[in-house]
Amino acid sequence: MHRLVIQAPHIETQHLKQLARLAGAHSIEAIHQQAFRLQGADIANEEAVADFCQSNALDFAFIPEDIRVTDIGLVVMDMDSTLITIECIDEIADMVGIKPEVAAITAAAMRGELDFNASLTRRVALLAGLEESALERVYSERLRLMPGAEAMLKGFQAAGAKTLLISGGFTFFTEKLQARLGLTTTIANVLEVENGKLTGRVVGDIINAERKKTELIAHREALGLRPEQVVAMGDGANDLPMLHAAGFGVALHAKPKVQAEAPYVINTVGMDGVLNYFL
Repeated sequence: MHRLVIQAPHIETQHLKQLARLAGAHSIEAIHQQAFRLQGADIANEEAVADFCQSNALDFAFIPEDIRVTDIGLVVMDMDSTLITIECIDEIADMVGIKPEVAAITAAAMRGELDFNASLTRRVALLAGLEESALERVYSERLRLMPGAEAMLKGFQAAGAKTLLISGGFTFFTEKLQARLGLTTTIANVLEVENGKLTGRVVGDIINAERKKTELIAHREALGLRPEQVVAMGDGANDLPMLHAAGFGVALHAKPKVQAEAPYVINTVGMDGVLNYFL
């Protein structure tokens, strides 16, 4: 059997009761005001539950009853528009007055309409000549954590999980976030800098969809974990292979293609909603 986790900023009691009937659950328990678990739910009723939740703007997840937070050994995250609220490359581009042009390419890539490697190469090339100090301005003035990020990380870290931040973005930002949040490992693209200015090139191989999946599997195997002990979160098309490789792959405020294809979806609450699956 499963527990059905229901989340939203506001949840009506009558909706919980209707969902319990739909799912065949035997009890309703509050995790907190924005999250409830319905114990003894039958996953065979998932389609009816999904339709009801979509109609009432509720996030839902069927989680095996024997999985708890202490069972999760690895948490893998995308950075831009997942762990943080911005797309760093778009904000860097704003420093040279070309944000609309770059943001349009970013959005198309995240929707899965463009090859990620080619799109990143194009976008980084447009940044050539920018002072490296602009990156610090983006970090200090514009970068904000996604709501619930710190609570989510503290919960999993306290239970013993390792954390991997893997991004098609840049090491300048992932390394700062690693120190700030106590992340185990971070992997991202390296922007080439010469004489204090961006050259418009990336050093080494680009961190793309396949690399994200490969790193997740490598870290899982190094830790001796089963797939169901791995949680992954992302928002863009380049996160989908990684989300499918995890036992619990969550589309977090994601693009339509990702929501349609990911195993789990969160739209109405913050990142701590992923932790609530396992409490």
